[in-house]
Amino acid sequence: MTKNKKNNLRFFFSAVALLMTAVNAVAQGNGAAGITEATQMVTSYFDPATKLIYAIGAVVGLIGGVKVYSKFSSGDPDTGKTAASWFGACIFLIVAATILRSFFL
Repeated sequence: MTKNKKNNLRFFFSAVALLMTAVNAVAQGNGAAGITEATQMVTSYFDPATKLIYAIGAVVGLIGGVKVYSKFSSGDPDTGKTAASWFGACIFLIVAATILRSFFL
Protein backbone atom coordinates (compact mmCIF):
# COMPACT_ATOMS: atom_id res chain seq x y z
CA MET A 1 0.00 0.00 0.00
CA THR A 2 1.11 3.45 -0.69
CA LYS A 3 1.54 6.02 2.00
CA ASN A 4 -1.43 8.04 0.70
CA LYS A 5 -3.80 5.02 0.93
CA LYS A 6 -2.64 4.29 4.50
CA ASN A 7 -3.34 7.86 5.52
CA ASN A 8 -6.77 7.74 3.90
CA LEU A 9 -7.53 4.49 5.68
CA ARG A 10 -6.42 5.90 9.05
CA PHE A 11 -8.49 9.02 8.44
CA PHE A 12 -11.53 6.86 7.59
CA PHE A 13 -11.23 4.72 10.74
CA SER A 14 -10.62 7.78 12.89
CA ALA A 15 -13.72 9.42 11.44
CA VAL A 16 -15.79 6.27 12.08
CA ALA A 17 -14.52 6.03 15.66
CA LEU A 18 -15.32 9.70 16.26
CA LEU A 19 -18.78 9.27 14.76
CA MET A 20 -19.48 6.22 16.96
CA THR A 21 -18.37 8.14 20.05
CA ALA A 22 -20.64 11.06 19.17
CA VAL A 23 -23.60 8.74 18.57
CA ASN A 24 -22.93 7.03 21.89
CA ALA A 25 -22.83 10.37 23.71
CA VAL A 26 -26.10 11.50 22.12
CA ALA A 27 -27.76 8.19 22.99
CA GLN A 28 -26.72 8.53 26.62
CA GLY A 29 -28.13 12.04 26.76
CA ASN A 30 -31.49 10.90 25.39
CA GLY A 31 -31.50 7.97 27.79
CA ALA A 32 -31.00 10.27 30.77
CA ALA A 33 -33.79 12.52 29.53
CA GLY A 34 -36.05 9.50 29.10
CA ILE A 35 -35.31 8.26 32.60
CA THR A 36 -35.98 11.71 34.02
CA GLU A 37 -39.28 11.93 32.14
CA ALA A 38 -40.32 8.45 33.32
CA THR A 39 -39.48 9.37 36.91
CA GLN A 40 -41.61 12.50 36.68
CA MET A 41 -44.49 10.52 35.19
CA VAL A 42 -44.37 7.88 37.93
CA THR A 43 -44.14 10.45 40.73
CA SER A 44 -47.08 12.36 39.27
CA TYR A 45 -49.26 9.28 39.87
CA PHE A 46 -48.49 9.08 43.60
CA ASP A 47 -50.94 11.76 44.77
CA PRO A 48 -53.96 10.28 42.95
CA ALA A 49 -52.91 6.75 43.96
CA THR A 50 -52.58 7.80 47.61
CA LYS A 51 -56.02 9.39 47.53
CA LEU A 52 -57.42 6.25 45.92
CA ILE A 53 -55.92 4.08 48.66
CA TYR A 54 -57.39 6.40 51.32
CA ALA A 55 -60.80 6.11 49.64
CA ILE A 56 -60.52 2.32 49.53
CA GLY A 57 -59.57 2.37 53.23
CA ALA A 58 -62.66 4.46 54.01
CA VAL A 59 -64.95 2.06 52.14
CA VAL A 60 -63.33 -0.96 53.82
CA GLY A 61 -63.72 0.78 57.17
CA LEU A 62 -67.42 1.45 56.56
CA ILE A 63 -68.04 -2.14 55.47
CA GLY A 64 -66.12 -3.36 58.50
CA GLY A 65 -68.14 -1.11 60.79
CA VAL A 66 -71.41 -2.50 59.42
CA LYS A 67 -70.17 -6.09 59.81
CA VAL A 68 -68.98 -5.49 63.35
CA TYR A 69 -72.27 -3.80 64.24
CA SER A 70 -74.29 -6.69 62.81
CA LYS A 71 -72.19 -9.21 64.76
CA PHE A 72 -72.50 -7.14 67.93
CA SER A 73 -76.27 -6.84 67.49
CA SER A 74 -76.69 -10.57 66.98
CA GLY A 75 -74.64 -11.35 70.12
CA ASP A 76 -71.76 -13.10 68.35
CA PRO A 77 -68.86 -13.67 70.78
CA ASP A 78 -66.34 -13.17 67.94
CA THR A 79 -67.11 -9.44 67.63
CA GLY A 80 -63.85 -8.19 69.18
CA LYS A 81 -61.70 -10.28 66.86
CA THR A 82 -63.61 -9.11 63.79
CA ALA A 83 -63.40 -5.47 64.87
CA ALA A 84 -59.66 -5.77 65.48
CA SER A 85 -59.02 -7.35 62.08
CA TRP A 86 -61.03 -4.71 60.16
CA PHE A 87 -59.44 -1.89 62.14
CA GLY A 88 -55.99 -3.36 61.49
CA ALA A 89 -56.71 -3.60 57.76
CA CYS A 90 -57.71 0.08 57.60
CA ILE A 91 -54.65 1.18 59.57
CA PHE A 92 -52.43 -0.92 57.30
CA LEU A 93 -53.85 0.73 54.17
CA ILE A 94 -53.29 4.22 55.55
CA VAL A 95 -49.78 3.50 56.84
CA ALA A 96 -48.74 1.64 53.68
CA ALA A 97 -49.88 4.50 51.45
CA THR A 98 -48.08 7.07 53.60
CA ILE A 99 -44.84 5.07 53.81
CA LEU A 100 -44.76 4.29 50.09
CA ARG A 101 -45.38 7.94 49.23
CA SER A 102 -42.62 9.15 51.55
CA PHE A 103 -40.25 6.42 50.35
CA PHE A 104 -40.60 7.18 46.65
CA LEU A 105 -41.01 10.95 46.74
